[in-house]
Amino acid sequence: MRTMRVRTTLAATTVALTAVLAGTPAQAAPGTGTALAQHRDKIACPRGFVCIYPDIDFVGQPYVKRAVDGSVRHLPDYIRGAGSSVINNSGRTARVYQKDNYFGRHVCVGRDGGSINDLRSYQLNDVTHSLKINDTLCGA
Repeated sequence: MRTMRVRTTLAATTVALTAVLAGTPAQAAPGTGTALAQHRDKIACPRGFVCIYPDIDFVGQPYVKRAVDGSVRHLPDYIRGAGSSVINNSGRTARVYQKDNYFGRHVCVGRDGGSINDLRSYQLNDVTHSLKINDTLCGA
């Protein structure tokens, strides 16, 4: 019995090591929360829109705002105070603010695919209250 367990462990280790050396991902055991399952939870941000996600790494149902429609002084309740990551797929810049009416701490997300996968590093996780969309470059 012990010999069988050692052989099974050795075989699994060999498969994982071979996959690493070959540059391909090893198969995870069923039910272990694979990267594929995590990828399915991500919702893409369409071209021309700014998306604020409720979880880090762009996971969850995002607030989706068409950039040409302009800024939002008070985000809707379901994302207000809940944003954790942002994607800007528009040709304009997007600034996410800590308070209503574009006040408080903020971060600028660059145009055309700019993103922030974790607002914690900007001390803005779960405190998103307003969104300013304009043509002013980040850092200006």
